[in-house]
Amino acid sequence: MAEFKVVVADPETGETFQREVDGQDANRFLGRDVGDEIGGDAVGLPDHTVEITGGSDETGRPMREDVSGTRLKELLLEGGVGFKPSREGERRRITVRGREIADDVAQINVSVVDGEGDVAAAFEDDE
Repeated sequence: MAEFKVVVADPETGETFQREVDGQDANRFLGRDVGDEIGGDAVGLPDHTVEITGGSDETGRPMREDVSGTRLKELLLEGGVGFKPSREGERRRITVRGREIADDVAQINVSVVDGEGDVAAAFEDDE
């Protein structure tokens, strides 16, 4: 059974909230891609819509939007998700994960796109 840590970002306030999801709520994320929108009730925000913005697997490898599927792939990167160069022109071969969410993913990053009500209040009620 799938189990994820979901980090919910509220772009209006700049705050982030963490939530552990498992069971049926976790299954709603399986097979989805980075950039997909789903109902917020999977993370405790029933009146909101959230967009999947990224994630990482259990070893910390980031998900990239330009890698298809759930596989691991080595890319030669100049910057962007997965590599921040320390000097100009630096490139490095980095292993990243594909954009599709599978059981290998440990953390999913989502951002609130649409909805009514205060996001912070919804997470405070659960604690």
